[in-house]
Amino acid sequence: MTARPKVFADPLRNRGTAFTLEERAKLGLTGRLPAAVETLDEQAARSYAQLEGYETDLEKYVFLDSLHDRNEVLYFKVLGDHLAELLPVVYDPTVGEAIKQWSKDYRHSRAVYLSIDRPEDVRASFETLGLGPDDVDLIVVSDAQEILGIGDWGVNGTDISIGKLAVYTAAAGIDPSRVIAVNLDVGTDNEMLLNSPTYLGNRHARVTGQRYDDLIATYLSTATDLFPHALLHFEDFGPSNARRILDEYRDKYRIFNDDMQGTGAIVMSSVISGLKITKQTFAEQRLLVYGAGTAGTGMADQISAAMIRSGASPEEAKARVWLVDINGLVTDDMDGLPNYQQAYARPAAEVADWKREGGKIDLLTTIQQVKPTILIGTSTDHNAFTEAVVEAMCAGVERPIILPLSNPTERIEAMPADIIPQSKGKALVATGIPVEPVEYDGVSYTIGQANNALLYPGLGLGTIVSGARHVTDGMLLAAAEAVASQVDPTPLGASLLPDVENLRASSATVALAVAKASAADGVATKTPDNLVQAVEDAMWQAVYPSAMGDGPADDAP
Repeated sequence: MTARPKVFADPLRNRGTAFTLEERAKLGLTGRLPAAVETLDEQAARSYAQLEGYETDLEKYVFLDSLHDRNEVLYFKVLGDHLAELLPVVYDPTVGEAIKQWSKDYRHSRAVYLSIDRPEDVRASFETLGLGPDDVDLIVVSDAQEILGIGDWGVNGTDISIGKLAVYTAAAGIDPSRVIAVNLDVGTDNEMLLNSPTYLGNRHARVTGQRYDDLIATYLSTATDLFPHALLHFEDFGPSNARRILDEYRDKYRIFNDDMQGTGAIVMSSVISGLKITKQTFAEQRLLVYGAGTAGTGMADQISAAMIRSGASPEEAKARVWLVDINGLVTDDMDGLPNYQQAYARPAAEVADWKREGGKIDLLTTIQQVKPTILIGTSTDHNAFTEAVVEAMCAGVERPIILPLSNPTERIEAMPADIIPQSKGKALVATGIPVEPVEYDGVSYTIGQANNALLYPGLGLGTIVSGARHVTDGMLLAAAEAVASQVDPTPLGASLLPDVENLRASSATVALAVAKASAADGVATKTPDNLVQAVEDAMWQAVYPSAMGDGPADDAP
């Protein structure tokens, strides 16, 4: 059987038909490739043409995943050249479909798997990578308990971490050779997976309690010890765990939770743009969050922090936030409130005389009583923002900010095509899904998408460039302001947010702001003389390196 040259097996070094004749001779590849020597652009054009030949997004995902595994530079060249088109393919929503099939369709893995049944293997698992303390900038970890609205998918959720890292690289130039994807396999409560003969993860229910907490502590201490400069990104953890871990460790380690902090910050960008129109401050806002899970309360946290920065006391800021979930308005007399809701639970005495339906205070009643300036939907309760809700928002304030953020489309609280006419063009709207402009009364309303990809890649890059010891609220606010600064929302019908067409330029803008904020907050460990140039220099480019390896001694088959 013919041996496969080592360089072909290394996606970071393989360049396929782009190897020159000299390189082919040097690396023992003579006669192992077709005669043509292609440029990266030519390879990318062919790969994109092949991609277009597939009918479904899942087929395209599999093709790109295969390309990623054999030629990293080519993969990121194709992704970068068509980023707006391919983001929904390599990540949300298509990655959700791929995750459902992951064990059955298992092909290859570039992740590190940490099993709760073998916590003693955590250090050894990382050490197999052969990476030193200065070799890693970013680690994305998930326990896959709450994947993109599809729930608990155990080890199948590995591609969440891999996909997130791909967006970091494509959008912000995080060097793909300096990142690690991690799956924390703590079991799964997904009965379909546990009873599937193809499932590759631990075949037991999710472990909770002390064993789970011990694994998190071991992961954080080990990853930080081995890779002391890495940003530790948490993704798709369950609501209670996500907040608890962040609260416990954010001041001890360099950690970031995108579901809470990133989502909260991109919503902040929408609000910042909206306030440029209403001419108000954060301290004047009244926030109602419909759907008070990890994402919703994360948004409340960010906006509450902005209220405090704007002059409100912590008590005043909390008093300007109302949460409504499946049980109605969250009040402090409810049994079993999760820890992430407790800070915003309203005093029961305050609402004792409010109208109740089925024993609970519903969304519409809360709006009529509170007259919120901002309404956020993270409920997945389709069409919950009814015409009556929109009209109540407009009756309370002149230009309400209404953000139906649930996705996919069949779960969104309301479509802008309904909100705009129902509000007579007054509502300031952004969504969690891409939507077409809305035509109303002779005006075209462009609807911004609150896509975390506008923010977290640049936040990560700025954290890396500054060497920030922690991700502070000031850095998150700076990221949100940097995103909002890229659009002028004041013309009638203008978007509250930039689109994703120029993500790399957007990410550089965010990174610069974040690095400056880290210095202002006293957490930066690097102070480049020219910060703009430092950001540019840190952004990896999808180009082939000038040389491949040290020669036949290392690379010959």
